[in-house]
Amino acid sequence: AIHDQGDAGLWECRTIARVHTYSSVMCWAACDRLAKAADHMGLSDRAVFWSERAAVIRARIETEAFLPDEGRFDDVDRAVAEATGWTSRLDGIVNCAGSIVLKPAHLTSEADLTAVLDTNLRTAFAVVRAGASAMRQAGGAIVLVSSAAAEIGLPNHEAIAAAKAGVLGLMRSAAATYATSGIRVNAVAPGLVASPLSRAITSNEMALKASIAMHPLGRIGTPDDIAGAVAWLL
Repeated sequence: AIHDQGDAGLWECRTIARVHTYSSVMCWAACDRLAKAADHMGLSDRAVFWSERAAVIRARIETEAFLPDEGRFDDVDRAVAEATGWTSRLDGIVNCAGSIVLKPAHLTSEADLTAVLDTNLRTAFAVVRAGASAMRQAGGAIVLVSSAAAEIGLPNHEAIAAAKAGVLGLMRSAAATYATSGIRVNAVAPGLVASPLSRAITSNEMALKASIAMHPLGRIGTPDDIAGAVAWLL
């Protein structure tokens, strides 16, 4: 998801994520949050305009007419350039790409690990690279999505924990690198979120109960929970 505050301070949002993953569900939720913020600021006409534009892009993505490979530097560079071309400048970018692979290390193939790293860490690096390049002159914000699995020990999470821990390391280093350019780099690290990607877990009553028991709130996360944190960090 990419947003531009515009000359009136409006949060304008459009996406470069695939909509058939849980991560893009969170991106759309963040877009909705930003549109509501614009409406709250008395900029409802502009909010409607950008919501309609986002809907057009979503249709392109859903029909696979616009599917950049989020892990390829050139594709992400082009997506950022296209989004920047629509507005006066780029003020923020969010990488929502993610996956769930639950296997112990001894059952994880090299192909499994490569896919997890490409989906979660390579995409984050590509977004930081392109976003920082576009925002070095005027500053801005980059938000990445890590996971609680990166910081606590969860069984059968070796591959995803390694990838998401890499996202946290990337975030900390990039924050130090680009602070002098006025670019803030942050990450959210949610636990289990109810989404299409996590359906195999949430549709299993025993697995869902076990997950809920790990959360003091007595429930798992929702896309809107994460979207609120992302919007705030932007």
